[in-house]
Amino acid sequence: MSLQQLSKIVSNQPYPLLFATVSGAHLYGFPSPDSDYDLRGSHILPVQEFIGLNEVRETIEVSEVQNSLELDLVTHDIKKFFEMLLKKNGYVLEQLYSPIVVHTTPEHEELKAIAKHCITRYHVYHYLGFAQTQWKLFEKEHPNRVKPLLYVYRVLLTGIYLMRTGVIEANLVNLNEEFKLSYIPYLVARKLEGGERSFLENADVSFHKLECDRLRNELEIAFKESTLPESPSAKNELNDLLVRVRIKAS
Repeated sequence: MSLQQLSKIVSNQPYPLLFATVSGAHLYGFPSPDSDYDLRGSHILPVQEFIGLNEVRETIEVSEVQNSLELDLVTHDIKKFFEMLLKKNGYVLEQLYSPIVVHTTPEHEELKAIAKHCITRYHVYHYLGFAQTQWKLFEKEHPNRVKPLLYVYRVLLTGIYLMRTGVIEANLVNLNEEFKLSYIPYLVARKLEGGERSFLENADVSFHKLECDRLRNELEIAFKESTLPESPSAKNELNDLLVRVRIKAS
């Protein structure tokens, strides 16, 4: 599906968007032929709606099926999105910095510059928690699916890279250029050729457990050695941008 087709869905939203990007498997570098398209972004509620008594649409979710593929669009109002940036939320950072851009604005670029000051050492807990959840999913399914295993490796490498560099990199293929794990290309190929339900026949679970434990330990060491700040320092800048964008949209 082309960016032009995705842009049509975005253009039909009830409120102007600050940005919309592609997340999920397409961002992570291992989309299979049947992978959903996950669009994520931030919309701008007008002042009149935001300050009134009626319930506001802080989060909007849209699901469509086109050419047998499901498209999911989730956007948060700018206030909610900015508040999420000030928390240990790796998802919103990955959405903001996704290189697959469907819709952008000058304020999107401004937000990306400001959000660098929202990245802290404590984002490590997002990646440790996500990796643990996906490992449990991988381990309990028989036969074992390749998708949750790829997610485990992806989030651990993203977390290590973030702790070391302060840069958000969510693409597993790009990350592996740095980490050079010999088994990653095979796992990615299995997902690309198979599908969302593709399995690893005779998966060496004990090997992958050792590797994931090793990378989890590496992430914890990277956290201890990280020079990233303890807390975000962008609240005032985010507040100024929020006010300007809200007024401009009204």
